[in-house]
Amino acid sequence: MLAGCTPWPPEFAARYRAAGYWTGETMDAFLRDRARRFAGRTAVVGGAERWTYADLDARADRAAAGLARLGVAPGDRVVVQLPNVPEVFEVVFGLFRLGALPVYALPAHRRAEVAHLCAATEAAALVVADVHAGFDHRDLAERVRAETGGPARVVVVGDAGGRAGFTPLAEVRRLGEGQEPPAPAADPADVAFLQLSGGTTGLPKLIPRTHDDYLYSVRASAEICGLTPDTVYLSALPVVHNFPMSSPGFLGVFHAGGTVVLAPDPSPATCLALIEAHRVTNAAVVPPVALLWLDAVAGGAHADRDLSCLEVLQVGGAKFGAEAARRVPAVLGCRLQQVFGMAEGLVNYTRADDPAETVFTTQGRPISPDDEIRVVGPDGAEVPEGRPGELLTRGPYTIRGYYNAPEHNARAFTPDGFYRTGDLVRRTPTGHLVVEGRAKDQINRGGEKVAPEEVENHLLAHPGVHDAAVVAVPDPYLGERACAYIVPRGAAPGRGELLAFLRERGLAAYKIPDRVEFVAAFPATGVGKTSRRDLRAAVRAAHARPAPAPDGAGG
Repeated sequence: MLAGCTPWPPEFAARYRAAGYWTGETMDAFLRDRARRFAGRTAVVGGAERWTYADLDARADRAAAGLARLGVAPGDRVVVQLPNVPEVFEVVFGLFRLGALPVYALPAHRRAEVAHLCAATEAAALVVADVHAGFDHRDLAERVRAETGGPARVVVVGDAGGRAGFTPLAEVRRLGEGQEPPAPAADPADVAFLQLSGGTTGLPKLIPRTHDDYLYSVRASAEICGLTPDTVYLSALPVVHNFPMSSPGFLGVFHAGGTVVLAPDPSPATCLALIEAHRVTNAAVVPPVALLWLDAVAGGAHADRDLSCLEVLQVGGAKFGAEAARRVPAVLGCRLQQVFGMAEGLVNYTRADDPAETVFTTQGRPISPDDEIRVVGPDGAEVPEGRPGELLTRGPYTIRGYYNAPEHNARAFTPDGFYRTGDLVRRTPTGHLVVEGRAKDQINRGGEKVAPEEVENHLLAHPGVHDAAVVAVPDPYLGERACAYIVPRGAAPGRGELLAFLRERGLAAYKIPDRVEFVAAFPATGVGKTSRRDLRAAVRAAHARPAPAPDGAGG
């Protein structure tokens, strides 16, 4: 087990193996097996590229050998920040084949997040695109290296621009051509990769996922979702996000021998055209994207699109309201599947045989018979069925601790290993969960998680800010937006000045507050702490109507 990670207790590991959840398959063996079984079938479609399973397997070989010659070794951590391009699979499976650990960064992350990932994992390399959506990731990589002293190697998908220490992926392939890739003996119980948590503090935590636990969730998800070799899955969300990676995501599709179609963006214009062109059967989106698609089709803008191939639309990442949920079959002509889960583990699905009202009004039930669920009140005691409480869980694919975070783990996990999710839910008699909100202060902006303390820390660096508090304001489109309350130091700085300051500090666009309010002081609790409850009440009362996102902000 990777140092700094918490293993499952031996008795639990033995139980999960005996139940057949953990089969001893590694991520590398996963691809080898599917490439053998589905060699000539199309695995990936992205832009002008179309790769078979055999193609992907061969590319992983070359990437592994080339990265090894570049100096990446088994056990090294490598931060991967790539958009939805086929090369993301080539790189990631190359790293698995080499025995290195991908560390996933989202395309929207900027210097603050990428620098944190590189430093926290002591990354040996960083893999980026050249330019994506108008943003030059090579400049970001250069600034991260200048400020942190690492990582030593940067691999660029596209043009490396002749920068020192930057190697184009095409050169990595050349280095690996005709070379035998390393063949380290991977332990399926060890960590396969690290993901970034949504985080409720200024330093987001890293989530270690093992080969055994993650591939169990992939296999079970593919079965629940009924995937087959005929499945054509549209990845409209960033493909390295947990939801489109494994719920069932591209890994579930690969498990079944189906085809993954990569969308460069989630817009209706892009995705509805791809659904029609590639006869997509399954797609997965967050609620704001689902609403955009519904409005685009219902409004007649895409009335000429043939979407009859679409069988299932999955909606997850944030709660999908019942009224919007009911529109999916009526407008898109497909079945809705609600998904509720977390990168730390637990995933819930509505099933194909659930009554329609259950699909519209709940967020599903757990994958596994061994997913243990507790719904507890503030005193830690379980609440009666049907009453809301905080969701606690443990099971064969829910982590037992974050990477290198012993103090946080002591708060986030119970002594007997239950993960405190921070979600407020109620459980129905059928075992389905209905999400009611969150016990945590984390803001869920259209499925993107914003940690208030992180944004506050950046705001406090501005010379004109005495104090700052960031809270959620309800929004009918995104679910929640962020509102920053500022106690100024002297004359209040301008709103535009503050937002520009946050962008300059390298904060991701979706974390930029949607509202900025200046106040003389904050409401306080009895011990002098800022009362977020009172701030939330104030923002709800003062801003009943949603405001447009500021320039440059967005999910």
